[in-house]
Amino acid sequence: MNIDFPFHFDERGRTAGTADADHVRDMIEQLLFTRPGERVNRPDFGCGLLQMVFAPNSPEIAAAVQLTVQAALDRWLGDVVEVRQLEVDAVDSKLTIDLTYALRRTGEEQTQTFTV
Repeated sequence: MNIDFPFHFDERGRTAGTADADHVRDMIEQLLFTRPGERVNRPDFGCGLLQMVFAPNSPEIAAAVQLTVQAALDRWLGDVVEVRQLEVDAVDSKLTIDLTYALRRTGEEQTQTFTV
């Protein structure tokens, strides 16, 4: 059992836990939304997607973000997930990340969507 993110207590008053697949999704979310330099002992951890909130949105930005996300996933979570498909789309004021990955431990495939 893994600690659930964000940290909270369960109905018994204990630290809430979660299954492996949900834990991996939580780790991906933390990687995507952590700014480089935000973690003291790992200053290069993160993708910096939150920095894109006030940046201009365009297909070129989406392509650059896709490369950044792919590199971060390979570097920080490459031993946990195998990225099968990654698409970043810029639509109006939203940046949408569609990610399909397989858990390396079980081979189970997951699809998640993140929006900035």
